[in-house]
Order: sequence, then structure tokens, then C-alpha cells
Amino acid sequence: MDYPVKCALITGFVSKTKDRFHEYNQSLSLAERLQLVAKMDGMSGVEVVFPYEASDAGELVGLLQENNLEVAAINVNVKAEPEFRNGGITSTNPAIRKKAIQFIKNAKDFAQAVNANKVTCCPLGDGYEFNFQCDYAQMWKFIVEAFEEAGSYKEEIPLFVEYKPSETRGHCFVDTAAKTLCLLNDIGNKSMGVTLDFGHSMYGQENPAEAAAMVAESDYQLYIHINDNDGKWDWDYPVCTRNFLAYVEFLFYLQKNNYTDFITSDTSPTRWDIKETFEMNTRLTNKIWKLLSELDQKAFQSLISGGDYMKVWKFIEKEIFSL
Repeated sequence: MDYPVKCALITGFVSKTKDRFHEYNQSLSLAERLQLVAKMDGMSGVEVVFPYEASDAGELVGLLQENNLEVAAINVNVKAEPEFRNGGITSTNPAIRKKAIQFIKNAKDFAQAVNANKVTCCPLGDGYEFNFQCDYAQMWKFIVEAFEEAGSYKEEIPLFVEYKPSETRGHCFVDTAAKTLCLLNDIGNKSMGVTLDFGHSMYGQENPAEAAAMVAESDYQLYIHINDNDGKWDWDYPVCTRNFLAYVEFLFYLQKNNYTDFITSDTSPTRWDIKETFEMNTRLTNKIWKLLSELDQKAFQSLISGGDYMKVWKFIEKEIFSL
């Protein structure tokens, strides 16, 4: 099978994972994880979490070379430290905010050392649960200041901000594509970007295709995570298992906007075989991508712009459901 799409995965998902009740799969070392990824059809990259999965640049570079893999991104975790449980970049304690910002700067240093071209950060610990719990304007100011400082450090390694409606906080401050773009506009650093997670977008009641188009039309870069869910929670299912046509439209708009970066699986193979789960993602993504690339896209776009959805639907029936 041809693999026109550059596919990667977040390496934490090929080792032991857990929810509130169960643990899944066995613990694997970083070397064992990368060896497993290298055996997956169509998978050529990894997104590694810093500093918890990897902090030795030389070791990671060696393992990547051994397994013929690239780094799609370095994912910096600013929620796991005990001090960050009530917020890292939005803590009311200046020392804690400084530590969170330094985590991101350190991740950029690490990314540079392993030849990664981006750092992505999802500030999941920064949010609130209740009315009157925080000063919203002050929190927004902290977020802008933190990402402005971290983003301006080593701009040659762009910082991407990933949004999510909730988790670990009941409501995350950076929860939608639109708010993420507002954040980047307030910062004004054109080297930064948005990490758009398909499942976060669905769970947040967005249309992922619309969100992708909006970011692509902005001044900022776009990076993609893929998975699926039922719109009620971020289940991290394999792609197309709940929202086939939405995923097709999502890929259509990535193609339309000439997206060429990695499409990275943020998918959790809890009860399913790890290798087969991720190969399902790469296989389906590449099948759909190839199908879309072979469509008469000019005719399809003309129908979409024409205002008669029944004509659009007939095209979809004939050309897309033939998959």
C-alpha cells in the first residue's frame, strides 16, 4: 500500500496506560517503544513527551537512527509536577509560573538537540471547576505572558499550543480553536502554531474541518493529532470508528490547504492490539487521503460552493462511499 501521508504517534500510547479503574498493556522502555513503532506499516515518526519519556538527547537520537524514525514533535508536559496541580502557567505563585515556562524552554532546547522542528504544549492543568473560582482576566494575562515568553525563546523551534475543553481541569482556559487563535493574536508571534486534535475538536462540539480551515487561513502554523470519540468525552478511539464523514471532511480541508506535516495518532489502544490499532489509523488515513487526491476536487469544490447540498451528497455517495 502507498503511504502518501507522513504518520506518527505519541509514544506514551505504546506502553502501559491507565484510567481510573484499570491498567492496560505492559510497560515498555523507550527503546522497546521505538522498536515497536518501527514495525508498524506506514508509521515513520514519533512525538515524545519531555521530560518524562525522554530527557537524554543523545540516547533518543541514537534510538531514532536505529529504528529509521523521525521526530514529529516534542510534547512538553506542564501538568504532572505536584506544583502544577492547580495550574502551571496560570498559578498565582510567580515561582510556579516561572517553573512552567522554564519547562517549555527546556523542551525547546531538547527539541533542538534531537533535530525536532517543533514543541507542542497542551496546558491541561490550567483551568477551573467552579463559578467565582478565579479572576478570568488575570488568568488570561498569565497565559499570554507565559506563552509569549516561551514562544519567543528559540523561535527557530516553533511552539504549538494544543487546546482541549477539559481534563485535567473541569474547564480548560484554552479550550477551542478560536480561543487559541485569540491567544496567538494577543501574543503576535507568527512563528507559533496550533495543535489541532480531531477528538478534542469533536468533544468540544466544534467541526474539526472548520477548525482546520480557520487555522489554515490564519497567520499561524498547524499541526495535527488524530483519534475519534462520541462527542461526549475524549476517548482517543481509532479514526473513523465514530465519525467517518467528519474525518473525511477534515482530511479534505487539510489537503485543500496543502498540509504536509505529520498526522500524529493521539490514540489509546486500551483493549485492542497496539500495533493493529495504530496501523488501522495509518491505513484508513492513507486510503482516504489517496481517494480525496484522486477526486475531481475542482468539481467537488464547485458543488460545495453552489448551495445545493443534494448535489453535494450525490457526489459523496458516488465518489466517497466507494471507499
